[in-house]
Amino acid sequence: MKYYSTRNKENKVSSMEAIIKGIAEDGGLFVPESIPTLPELENLKNLSYKELAKLIIGMYFDDYPQEDINASINGAYGEKFGNMEPVKLVEKDGVHFLELFHGPTLAFKDMALTILPYLMRAALLNKGIKQEVVILTATSGDTGKAALEGFKDVPGVNVVVFYPKDGVSEMQRLQMITQIGKNTHVVAIEGNFDDAQKGVKDIFGDVEYNKELKERGYVLSSANSINIGRLIPQVVYYVYGYLNLLKEGKIKNNQEINVVVPTGNFGNILAAYYAKKMGLPVDRLICASNDNKVLTDFFETGEYDKGRELLLTSSPSMDILVSSNLERFLFHISGEDQSAIKDMMEKLTKEGSFRWSDFSKEEIYGEFADEREVSSSIDQMYGGEGYVMDPHTAVAYSVYKKFLKETGDDKPAIIASTASPFKFPDKVIASMGEHIPENLFKGIEIIADAMKAEIPSQVSELERLPVLHRQTCKKEEMKGAVLQLLQGGETND
Repeated sequence: MKYYSTRNKENKVSSMEAIIKGIAEDGGLFVPESIPTLPELENLKNLSYKELAKLIIGMYFDDYPQEDINASINGAYGEKFGNMEPVKLVEKDGVHFLELFHGPTLAFKDMALTILPYLMRAALLNKGIKQEVVILTATSGDTGKAALEGFKDVPGVNVVVFYPKDGVSEMQRLQMITQIGKNTHVVAIEGNFDDAQKGVKDIFGDVEYNKELKERGYVLSSANSINIGRLIPQVVYYVYGYLNLLKEGKIKNNQEINVVVPTGNFGNILAAYYAKKMGLPVDRLICASNDNKVLTDFFETGEYDKGRELLLTSSPSMDILVSSNLERFLFHISGEDQSAIKDMMEKLTKEGSFRWSDFSKEEIYGEFADEREVSSSIDQMYGGEGYVMDPHTAVAYSVYKKFLKETGDDKPAIIASTASPFKFPDKVIASMGEHIPENLFKGIEIIADAMKAEIPSQVSELERLPVLHRQTCKKEEMKGAVLQLLQGGETND
């Protein structure tokens, strides 16, 4: 299996090279030259998550020796998930919540960012790369912590995470600024997530800057979903969710389902699209947005316009106006028209918008939920089912209810539940009609009582962990900040 850039199909690399590079030199994203086909689903329904992951990831990354794939998966989905199955499927109010937040950082990003360091390390050793890899990542909240935790103290790797100073939840911020690891660096930028993401992309695209880094003994890579090594492992859990429905007798073999995904950067729903293209019987992909409804507007009008104010919401991981993985989706549905993709992405950069009409609304349904609707969904689900949702999952549930009302399509549905309620206590508590305590950790106790669950240790320990990362910088200072951090210095406090 080879991978080529969405902007130049002649730029072909192996999966190992694609994972190490993160992003193509021409600014495009690596995609597989073909989508493999799943075996007969009936024969897969009794596989464990690890066994299924070994099958699917091995189909995409077939230049890795199978023993490296096996070791990566065993390392990722064992102790870090309490030696339990890493994904749970919970039925509430007639829908199936695919809980993806049972990993070390309590967010779905763990499903890929626990395995990516193993894949990266194996690729570096295989390719004999002597330079240190710098994992450079922009985060809207969850990717940063998951990348820091996944790559901490991995030999030959440094991790630099940029996050918007006022654009993440207090819990997300605490998770990042208390991160241990000699190779971990966290910087708050004075700007929003799109500023951070643009800054990271500019660094990847700066030839002279990358040359300077190489001379200093460093090469760049990414832990964002622009890295194909981050995206492909996410395909597994959609297949696993379907197989569990099949195993439990909730659906018949090859019966179609709908899949609902709360998304900002379009990576998580793109993984569901890949699963569908592999033969998973998915009818509609339901793209759920928050108040930053750039994707909803795009699927409704064909106009992608980032020229709007970025709103800070209770679902910060979706507070995004430039959805990077949409480029991959458009590449696939355009018949791999690299020229069109390059043109559209250049228009987005230079003019702030582009038009696209070559997609079927029958395949992707886009809708959004505002803050009032998110609160209402959290309240109704808790009051009716005793089930506590985080704001991102509540966005998806709200949109699914709109989809049902509009279409009457009541096929069995899976909703990607992307984060633990423990990460967003204020919104959850307020939505349930409770008073928000001044102390964050008193709020955590309220969430635990509502969930009838113990407070996870990775949450409770934040109250006593020392702050290790106080760095800040302006968005135009990101290149200098990276160099300074790699030299052992700090940016301005």
